[in-house]
Amino acid sequence: MLKTQSVLSKFNFKEIFSSYDRSFIIIVLGISVFGLLAVFNSSVVLGFRDFNNQYHFIEDQAVYLIFGLVLMLIVSRINYRWWYKAAVPLLVITIILLLVVFVPGIGIKAYGAKRWISLGFINLQPTEIAKLSLIIYLSAWFSYKEKGRFLPFLVLVGIVVTLIVLQPDLGTAIIITLIAAVLYFVSGAPLVQFGLLIPLIAFGVAILTIIAPYRMTRLLTFLNPDMDPLGSSYHIRQILIALGSGGWFGLGLGKSRQKYEYLPEANTDSIFAVIAEEIGFIGSSILVFGYMFMIYRAFLIARSSPDRFGQLLGTGIATWIAVQTIINLSSMVVLLPLTGVPLPLISYGGSNLISLLIGIGVLLNISTYKTVLNKKHRNV
Repeated sequence: MLKTQSVLSKFNFKEIFSSYDRSFIIIVLGISVFGLLAVFNSSVVLGFRDFNNQYHFIEDQAVYLIFGLVLMLIVSRINYRWWYKAAVPLLVITIILLLVVFVPGIGIKAYGAKRWISLGFINLQPTEIAKLSLIIYLSAWFSYKEKGRFLPFLVLVGIVVTLIVLQPDLGTAIIITLIAAVLYFVSGAPLVQFGLLIPLIAFGVAILTIIAPYRMTRLLTFLNPDMDPLGSSYHIRQILIALGSGGWFGLGLGKSRQKYEYLPEANTDSIFAVIAEEIGFIGSSILVFGYMFMIYRAFLIARSSPDRFGQLLGTGIATWIAVQTIINLSSMVVLLPLTGVPLPLISYGGSNLISLLIGIGVLLNISTYKTVLNKKHRNV
């Protein structure tokens, strides 16, 4: 390990920058830029209605994207091994932030949930930070073998998930639980223990659905979209209308009809429906293949990492991107109930975009060391 780190420290910035996984960064930038166009197309009406400015949401998103890309580049220059040392402080800070959202006067309540902390220039959503910090902590913890950690693992994940569910935010809680389960499996855990996680997760989701009437209504709506066309089924029906209206080639960029206040959350959770309506089945399929390629490259970077910590860290971030993408797109085509999960790199919102770009910066750093090491070996 020390030999590997000493080799890496000899490379200058120019050589490291040129050795990024270029396919990965190109697709990330491509989807991110397309996301700006999608946010603008889907939010023109909302901008006029709420702020008397059709450019309000695109202006915000452009600032978030630029800030996120700058952080991505900065993080991509930090040796990913540094995150091993920062794992515990990051987790402690995250838990504190998850508690702060419940403090009156600090936490912001909107749409019946307390998920944000006002920083003035941006509303911070601690659950997005929790995804990355938990990935870092579990990767550091699982990078060495240890017996009897199944119960401590359940307790830790249970604490984080409970704080998120209380906000309430079941969608993010499911994402974090699935990421943790994947990391536990990849770490070499016994199959018996991993097998126990599946019914535990299913039981937990079932209980949370039963005790919350609005979640039960979502489930019933998912099972029968025609149950209440003007009430509980309205959202999913408008999504299906948008998808169907797009046809093979779409209505054309900027020509969505559902964004005219028919489709709820048109610029956030349901933005894919507007995209599909405008660019059709062919265009939206290309976007889906773009996500598939990005996820494939992310897992490839993780697999090629020079050490165990990098493999787990990369796998966790790649799983984050994959799970969030799958849940969002599946809910758009009624394969899963609506959960309020944003589409990575595209949906409007600062916390999700910035935290995800920071995670991508970590992946780029891992890909740099993998590529640099391969070059060094070839030259020997």
